[in-house]
Amino acid sequence: MKLNISKKSILKALTVALLAGSTASCAESFLDVESKTEPNSNSYYANQAQAWRALVGCYNGWLMTTTSPGPYGFYLTSIMMSDECYGGGAYGNDYDSQVIDRFDTRYDPNKSSIMQADWNAYYGGIYRCNMYMQKSEGIAFEDEGLKEQYAGECRALRAILYFDAVRLWGNIPLLLEPSSENLPQADPADVYAAIFDDLRYAIDNIPAGANKDVNDFGRVTRAAAQGLFARAYLYYTGYYGAEAKYTDGTAIAAADVLAELEDLIANGGYSLVADFKDLWPAASLIPVEGSTGWAPESTYAGNANSEVILSLNVTPQFSYNDGQFSGSNRWLVSLGMRNITAPMLGLGQGWGIAPVSRGYVNRFFASNDLRRAASIVDYEKDGVAELADYSRFPNDAKDFTGIGVRKYTPMQFGNNTPATSPDGTANFMENGSQNYVVLRLADVMLMAAELGSPNAADYLHQIRSRAGLGDIAVNKQNIMGERARELAFEGIRYWDLMRQGVETMADAIIASQEDVTDGGQAARITYDRAKIIEKQGLCQIPSDQITLSHGVLKQNPGW
Repeated sequence: MKLNISKKSILKALTVALLAGSTASCAESFLDVESKTEPNSNSYYANQAQAWRALVGCYNGWLMTTTSPGPYGFYLTSIMMSDECYGGGAYGNDYDSQVIDRFDTRYDPNKSSIMQADWNAYYGGIYRCNMYMQKSEGIAFEDEGLKEQYAGECRALRAILYFDAVRLWGNIPLLLEPSSENLPQADPADVYAAIFDDLRYAIDNIPAGANKDVNDFGRVTRAAAQGLFARAYLYYTGYYGAEAKYTDGTAIAAADVLAELEDLIANGGYSLVADFKDLWPAASLIPVEGSTGWAPESTYAGNANSEVILSLNVTPQFSYNDGQFSGSNRWLVSLGMRNITAPMLGLGQGWGIAPVSRGYVNRFFASNDLRRAASIVDYEKDGVAELADYSRFPNDAKDFTGIGVRKYTPMQFGNNTPATSPDGTANFMENGSQNYVVLRLADVMLMAAELGSPNAADYLHQIRSRAGLGDIAVNKQNIMGERARELAFEGIRYWDLMRQGVETMADAIIASQEDVTDGGQAARITYDRAKIIEKQGLCQIPSDQITLSHGVLKQNPGW
């Protein structure tokens, strides 16, 4: 099945963005050799067409934070640090994922810069956005209405990059103009104020109907900025227990944030997909024995469906005919089964990273919850364990639980070739074609309920009835529990825990301690609650980055 990705999508342009690969990544070099024939940062930003290509360079910067950094990136890190999943990976290989999952370097004391590539990718993307904003005023637009819209998109992208980075590391430098200056870490309050400024600008300057065409799917809309503003607001006020403010000191009221969400829900043009499983490619497959494709046997709602508000698009190489580099989903393979495939279920192979906690599934998913089967693969119940070569998987895996993520997983054609190109010939390790859903309507409805919407009971009813469940009382505990079910394995749960307090997060992770197997032998996942709390739930700042800063950057507590 070729996933409904338009050749006119934003990310087709991203891969050939002029500034993405050259001028925007150069920062400040001691050797400035200026080409007389190729555009550079001084001569390039002149007209609307060049502004567009520079903007897609900014989108590409965001893409690179998820597709290319090794070894994990934002999504995998988020689900491994939560109570949803463990580190996993190959038995006998390094223990990077265990360091992240357990918040503990004792699993590999030499792993002090696991997230160096991620740090570089975030600040590379931020640099591109800063460069665009610095140059944007001097760009001559044929359509003046696009000038503020492009600026709104760029500033929203910068907000996304900073929001991810400040959640991961907590204490980070804040640069709002293109610079390679060696700055100390900023007060997180200042970083969040800049995030709120940027998202407010995007809400005010991206027209309500802009970027809603299917060919623009993946671009930031006004609705996306509204939803992300609420997510940042809830996280900052929860984790830091402080009042949210803009950079001018103006306080942000919860009622105003709720009003934006209610406007999004009422007027954004989005609706819940009728069947939850149809949100996810692997969950929507209807396997047919002997099938070599899925077009007639899938109920997938498509990438640009009615519920998805913002998606980080990837474009598999097979959709190109110009030989350009593909921005494919390179972390998807991490979630696949080690050494085996299950073509009868459409499931492909991978690295066995982020095995799912059985305790999490049992705590949050009732047997009649339709989201359970759509969210996970239970290798025994789903028949994978009956495969003749199944033992190759658990015998070569760490933290093995017998459950994997179905929402995001590599897929396989019925003829046992990887579903990364129409003929199954593309590299299964590098050409994952599934988009990462950043924001969808169900999440927005639950945020609105949490902020006290008078429509909260109706929002919960819509979400739970789709899952085949009855109504529940509207209160904070039930709303957070519903988020744990509805948004499981989407890279959101950990941050929901964090904003309820570090101790709440630590308690949830301790509750997920359970028996597993390592290399086929009995083992047990254990955590040190004191270590988790000491680190305040933050990731390790790469030690290489601290060295490069000549000690200007300081390591987070506990690491």
